Amino acid sequence: MSKSALILRHLTFEDLGSLASVLEGEGYRLILIEAGIDPLPDPLSFDLVVVLGGPIGVNDGRSYPSIAAEREWLAPRLAARRPTLGICLGAQLMAAALGAEVAPMSRKEIGFAPLTLTEAGRCGPLTALEGVPVLHWHGEAFETPAMAENLATTSACATQAFAVGRAVLGLQFHAEAGELPAFERWLIGHAVELAQAGIAPEDLRRAAEEHGPALRVAGQSMLSAWLRELPA
Repeated sequence: MSKSALILRHLTFEDLGSLASVLEGEGYRLILIEAGIDPLPDPLSFDLVVVLGGPIGVNDGRSYPSIAAEREWLAPRLAARRPTLGICLGAQLMAAALGAEVAPMSRKEIGFAPLTLTEAGRCGPLTALEGVPVLHWHGEAFETPAMAENLATTSACATQAFAVGRAVLGLQFHAEAGELPAFERWLIGHAVELAQAGIAPEDLRRAAEEHGPALRVAGQSMLSAWLRELPA
């Protein structure tokens, strides 16, 4: 019997990317819902929940009520320690639901750069990413929740990943994206943000050409390792 994986997506092109094939290969049936459009189902009724990234912030609930609803929706699942993976905004929502602060950074972190793994990070699935530049694309950061372990840092952001036991994993960075030609959708879709940040899309495109293939392999290895560690 297949397992169910609920995928909560905020932006069409910020999808599961290279991680979709890993989940399908592990026997998960992918159930996609669109943030702000589709109703949020029972958060405890799925074997796995994956919350993806997006351009709005955890603290934007007044302008985007669906964000506040997602934060409340995640709380009982996280309290029950049910398998949950968050990427970028998804990780920030998880951190907030666990009581941690999410706030703007002094400057945006956009581009490819490797992680520095903490001692806890080197003991888990993130070891697959060591030495591999991952994609960063965020202007806010989370505090590590009180009950969690900080797994990775960069010079720009001290909290790049956290875990609560083996079942809850939040990733500030993107391990699922960054390979051409799919990455071109990010460059087009975030054109205004890149212009405002003074970042040349051609520089990111060159970096994606250099680092994207290795990131795909490492990201898939990381997810496979995490899935193998999930409690039965």
